[in-house]
Amino acid sequence: METEKLYYQNPFLRTFTATVLSCEAGKGGYLVTLDRTAFYPEGGGQPADHGTLGGFAVTDVHEKNGVILHTVENSVEIGENLTGEINWARRFDHMQQHSGEHILSGILCRDYHCDNVGFHMGADTVTIDYNAELTWQQVLAAEEEANRVIWADTPVEITYPSPAELEQLDYRSKKALTGQVRIVTFPGADCCACCGTHVLRSGQVGIIKILSCQKFRSGVRMEILCGERAYRYLSGTYDQARAVGQQLSVKPLDAAAAVERLEAELTAAKARMTELEETVFFHKAQELRGKGDVLLVESPMRSDGVRKLADAVAKTCGGLAAVFSGRDGQFSYALVRADGTDVAPLVKTLNNALHGRGGGRGGFAQGSVQASEAEIRTFFNNPS
Repeated sequence: METEKLYYQNPFLRTFTATVLSCEAGKGGYLVTLDRTAFYPEGGGQPADHGTLGGFAVTDVHEKNGVILHTVENSVEIGENLTGEINWARRFDHMQQHSGEHILSGILCRDYHCDNVGFHMGADTVTIDYNAELTWQQVLAAEEEANRVIWADTPVEITYPSPAELEQLDYRSKKALTGQVRIVTFPGADCCACCGTHVLRSGQVGIIKILSCQKFRSGVRMEILCGERAYRYLSGTYDQARAVGQQLSVKPLDAAAAVERLEAELTAAKARMTELEETVFFHKAQELRGKGDVLLVESPMRSDGVRKLADAVAKTCGGLAAVFSGRDGQFSYALVRADGTDVAPLVKTLNNALHGRGGGRGGFAQGSVQASEAEIRTFFNNPS
């Protein structure tokens, strides 16, 4: 006997009573069937409802041959009348995401002659795959139109056309269908065969926000948020823009331009710092001319600065230039011999003695060590 599907009769039904028809031990709990249910089973890209049945947690719901199987944490008595309660926050979120996807997909498929070939409702975002390439401008245009459909707040139409009526209907479907077909229509946006739960009016979707659109296979993969998810995301991004704006003494909407100015200033400062750094390295190398093997332990600097200083000193000292940069416990290093003498044996010994990692070839090597300045100096006083 097929389960009566209350979620189709009223997708906003949150509690219901039903009679237990069977209860068997299963994976993750007990598999319970009822004469009727408001729990939506996983399907069509929409996750299953969660909630309670007789006070026990319902952790999963599946459909098999028209029968709804509820995974319940405890066993229940066959023939018992129980109250089921849907986790409404989860269900309404799923309806907002699913309905929003329909509205957006209907507009994109209509305007750009593509098909929705994949749909996944994740815990954080919804991803949709389309079999045609779309530009970001096209995507944003569809997003704006989709939100206008939401603001129009028209009733959602759900019908079960006869085979003859279905033949005359222009509707979306991912596969060939047989038997009774359920058609979900968002006027002005979409007409699609669908088994999922949906809001009653388009306005209940709230808002649609597209986060990304990336090339995927022969088309694109889009990431979207609808309803409360979109609201929370946009609130979070505004809070972040506001915080950045406060740091830069500008309004939130001016934060991007301020960051661009700051980035230009930083780029100029880095270029100037490089010039000054090279001047310092040159004078340091002149001071160490003809000194032979040289060990320098410097305060933290950029990794390319460690290499540049070692290169400069190696050209004048006439021996090994070993430069370490950092603080006690963690140093980066560069070893250079201007004559190209292989430093690999020294690097191997150094890494073993100073808990280091790194390497190189010929007269150059670089890496890092976990050691103190004293340990580094002791090693170079007696490297063997």
